[in-house]
Amino acid sequence: MPSIHALANPARFLKVARPLTPWLFWVGVALIAIGAWAGLTRTPADYLQGESVRILYIHVPTAWLGMGGWSGLAIASVTYLVWRHPLAHIAARAIAVPGALFAFLCLSTGAIWGRPTWGTWWQWDGRLTSMLLLFFVYLAYLALARADAERGGDGRIPALFGIGGTVLLPIIRYSVVWWNTLHQGPSITVSGSAIDGAILWPLAFTLSGFTLFFAAVVLMRMRAALAHAQVEARLRRLVA
Repeated sequence: MPSIHALANPARFLKVARPLTPWLFWVGVALIAIGAWAGLTRTPADYLQGESVRILYIHVPTAWLGMGGWSGLAIASVTYLVWRHPLAHIAARAIAVPGALFAFLCLSTGAIWGRPTWGTWWQWDGRLTSMLLLFFVYLAYLALARADAERGGDGRIPALFGIGGTVLLPIIRYSVVWWNTLHQGPSITVSGSAIDGAILWPLAFTLSGFTLFFAAVVLMRMRAALAHAQVEARLRRLVA
């Protein structure tokens, strides 16, 4: 298995990423399909929320990846600042777009779920508000990274911003503990799970599937960025 430092070499990274990407993508899609099918046909409706509870099979994975995406972005940013691996900077930018998309999907599915459950599309609830802030922070990172690239920057400013944005993650995670919110408390803790087993296993499938799908999209974007960089390098050599 190649080490992290070995994978920092673009050629070695591509050698691993090319065959891995389709496996991650299609296994992810299959797991999502199985989990969604089971969630729609093999699990009971909630005695309070009725059929609307089934949206959790999409809402929970999108929330997980909206937050997890920023964690990955921050780790890539730290790696870039400490070891100056250009591939780490490419990884951070590759994560930002799907991360922002999943944060948006989390907010959208939450609004759809909240309408029949809470009687409103939106409430300035602690978790909702902090997740909305994370979505805006994603957009700010994308704008900052684009501006930095256009002016020929070295990527330090977006990397520092990526690290600083992690302050939102514990706020989102513990908002239901710190404040009185519409959201229920944590369903899964170190002491166990409060989720019924009939609901938990389809959720595990969709959660795993979306995670693999997310990873595949990130690898696709990294490969595209490296291909673009190679084309630009060849053009510069031709012009020189």
